[in-house]
Amino acid sequence: MLTTEWRNGLLALLLGAVFPLGFAPLGWWPVSLLSAAGLFLILNSAQGGLLRLAWFYGLGKYLSGASWIYVSIHEYGNASPLLAAVLVLLFVATLAVFMSPVGWSLQRFRVATPWVNGLIFCVAWVVAEWLLTWVLTGFPWLFIGYSLTDSPFVGLLPVVGALGTSFLALLGTVGATLCLRAAWRSLPMPKAALVMTGAPIALVLAFLPWQWVTPLGQYSAAIVQGNVDQAIKWDADQRSVIVNRYLSLSEPHWSADTLVWPEFALTAYGAEAERVTAALHTRAQASDTNVVIGAPRVEWSAAAKEDEPRYRIFNAAIGLGLANGLVTKHHLVPFGDYVPLQDWLRGLIEFFDLPMSNASRGAARQSNVVLTLGGNSAEAAIGICYEIAYGQSMRQRAQNAGVLMTLTNDTWFGRSIGPHQHMQIARVRAIENGRWLLRAANDGVTGVVDHQGRLRGQLPQFTQGVLVTEYQIMQGTTPYSALGDWPLFVMLLALCVGLGYRMGITGVA
Repeated sequence: MLTTEWRNGLLALLLGAVFPLGFAPLGWWPVSLLSAAGLFLILNSAQGGLLRLAWFYGLGKYLSGASWIYVSIHEYGNASPLLAAVLVLLFVATLAVFMSPVGWSLQRFRVATPWVNGLIFCVAWVVAEWLLTWVLTGFPWLFIGYSLTDSPFVGLLPVVGALGTSFLALLGTVGATLCLRAAWRSLPMPKAALVMTGAPIALVLAFLPWQWVTPLGQYSAAIVQGNVDQAIKWDADQRSVIVNRYLSLSEPHWSADTLVWPEFALTAYGAEAERVTAALHTRAQASDTNVVIGAPRVEWSAAAKEDEPRYRIFNAAIGLGLANGLVTKHHLVPFGDYVPLQDWLRGLIEFFDLPMSNASRGAARQSNVVLTLGGNSAEAAIGICYEIAYGQSMRQRAQNAGVLMTLTNDTWFGRSIGPHQHMQIARVRAIENGRWLLRAANDGVTGVVDHQGRLRGQLPQFTQGVLVTEYQIMQGTTPYSALGDWPLFVMLLALCVGLGYRMGITGVA
């Protein structure tokens, strides 16, 4: 017979495991909100062990929602199934710790008034999401706000961003839960819970009709999906084969205003890379085409000491033809772009020696790639792969940009849910900043997203092809693009001060 404590723990684990069902590819967004509300009910009623319950919830959440990491470690890192499973378990167990603020806050401040506990829960939840944007380089994944791209809450994203939308949607859900709980028990309807429920709904209705940005012009684009097998991608003998594939796919589309290749479409270095990019640049100029490609960027250092490397390698997006500029990846993926503690870990297993896992970090602040379109210029804010998940970083890059781009290689995730989650995050960035987004992926999901997050075109995954599409350059600024997360932080601080004052004056809430 299980004790109540263990039953609650298993229930929290189960609730966490169903949480990712609200995200792409399924998109059952109410499930995520109800899952979080279920955790609140458990934490609000449990007698103790709230930190452990929150951790169990996080464990289920990431075991289910970040399962695609296993594909990277096992299939492409050549780790045994057992070792891959152990590494994934260690990873998700660490991520689950980020649910601790939720359990700790209620364990420390829980009172007899459910709606106060509900507010504490919602504040702690969004603080946990915020911590995931920067602690240990960050893992900004599976935020409630990301699941709401096709929900009535979508109108909040350009106003308060993903984190703010997470908070307001959760606030409304917890408030509605408390109202239903009161009705079920034939108790007086709590006015504060009605306000918690109604406020987000009122904001949704208020901002639904707003048009924050306007188009400046419409242009054509050809986005190339090479579908290069990861097994040959970094094989020196296959470089010319890969380049010829991209050239062949691009050949009928030089009349497009913009031609985009994905992350590391070009894998050559040094003189070989310079020959290819020079030829592309010449062809693009002759065709009056903006070309943006993903490629390694090598910077040599003549002043390097004998015991230091004489060059640094960057993951870069390069503008060619009418496009001008270069962006290097700043937010590096641990083990993908670099190996933490590499002096100890390299050589232990193949996963710690993946190709391009010795990349250098690009500058935090960089100029955008500038496109020339019909005699006018427009900046393209580019996020390379994982960078698209960092809302504040992309917001800063989008300040003066007319369009967003993301170049990625999601081949590492195979046929898992990872690429679909990644695409959904990109859709959120388009909505937050009121900009169209061109997404080029090696084997998918390649697509174009409008300024309202709607998918306007997409190529099938795991195929070679070119997405021929149209996109718009936008002008104007959304509230989130202008202010970032500061309105959310002010709101959370005001709530914390108000609750603290009330509890301090009365001794209870």
